[in-house]
Amino acid sequence: MAGSPTISMLFAQRVVIGVGDLAVANNTQVTLTTYALGSCVGVVAYDPVSHAGGLLHIMLPDSSISKDKAVSQPAMFADTGLPLFLRELTGVKAERHRLKIFLAGGACVLSGPDTFKIGERNAAAVKAWLAVQGLRVTSSDLGGTVNRTLHLDLSTGQLTVKLPDRSDNIALG
Repeated sequence: MAGSPTISMLFAQRVVIGVGDLAVANNTQVTLTTYALGSCVGVVAYDPVSHAGGLLHIMLPDSSISKDKAVSQPAMFADTGLPLFLRELTGVKAERHRLKIFLAGGACVLSGPDTFKIGERNAAAVKAWLAVQGLRVTSSDLGGTVNRTLHLDLSTGQLTVKLPDRSDNIALG
């Protein structure tokens, strides 16, 4: 019957990653999604050989402002979330040297002046940490004044970046 769902469609799962959280998986039936990255930075990593990948939604650049929060929710901060993210990716059989990394967000979405420049600081902290680790960013969509939504299909490595005025598809696989 035309339009009938396939078996893989019936078992497909969407995992939604909230602000200050992360998820990793190596199940090809999973799509990882995070919504409305404004000043936050989304870090996407994908290993095209093992089909393992993850998504981290960073809210702030540095955990020194709240040590208690860094312990209870380490993914909220770049300096505590990125090391955790790499450990979790290794746990699902992703290999560091094969990771394709994409960054999105870091925007200034306030209507007035952004004296704290959180988006810029988030992006700078993430890029600096990845560089120290010897991890290369494959591609990015950072800055600007609009939010972004990300969808990573682990079966193909296809990343969809949705902005208010367009949708871009990026092949990480």
